[in-house]
Amino acid sequence: MSAAENNSHSMKLPSNIQFPRDVEFLDDLPLFFYRPRGVITEGSVNRAIKVLGELEFLVKQPFDRFTDTLEAEAIDLNFHYILHVSLYRRLSYSGRPPVKSAILATDATAIHYARLHAVLTQGSPLKVRIFQEAKEAAKWLKVPIERLVART
Repeated sequence: MSAAENNSHSMKLPSNIQFPRDVEFLDDLPLFFYRPRGVITEGSVNRAIKVLGELEFLVKQPFDRFTDTLEAEAIDLNFHYILHVSLYRRLSYSGRPPVKSAILATDATAIHYARLHAVLTQGSPLKVRIFQEAKEAAKWLKVPIERLVART
């Protein structure tokens, strides 16, 4: 069962969270979005993880995640950093209800790092899957495709 299925009503979003331009939270689904643009750097990922952690602490109810890498022009990350982030997320979310994390990627490097993240979080409540089409991610997350497509 996904987090969206567990929540029949919208959550109250804390007003004191500072969202970077590439992060969004739709409390009516509920769904956390990370849509990096340009170069995906450690700083960009760290900012998204910081907001994700704040939401997990303040909101209390589980919510799914969607990362859309299609607008990224390049990826400036490395194996060691992905290992660190994946293990951090695995530990920081342990003991909580299961959630889905869909990663939309078509770039070979993005897919490689997403697969590594998925392997490193196996056995945790974070259920990570990689998709090459938004339609399939929406189906898995059980949200309307219109809600996943990037806003301009």
